[in-house]
Amino acid sequence: MSPTRMGPAVVILAGALSLGGCATKGFVREQIATVNQRIDALEAKQSETDGTAKSALAQAQAASQQAQAASGQAQNNGQRIDQLNARVDGIEQQMQQNRLKRSRH
Repeated sequence: MSPTRMGPAVVILAGALSLGGCATKGFVREQIATVNQRIDALEAKQSETDGTAKSALAQAQAASQQAQAASGQAQNNGQRIDQLNARVDGIEQQMQQNRLKRSRH
């Protein structure tokens, strides 16, 4: 091999050797502690979000039940109004018939 071809190989080999190395236990512990703090913060936030979501779900379910109850009550009220309208119509017809009878006499 010629020296011109070995130059880049030597530079690459020297760079690889200089970049290699082991992390100290202290460095690793420091990095893990940082990651653990982030994980703890995310778990707390997730727990808070989960609680909020459960609360919102409970409120939505309660509102849905109230809406269903109100809808049922409104339906019952509508039926009652229909019955009363029919009775009023019947009474009005009877009154008209009584007026006609009185006017004929």
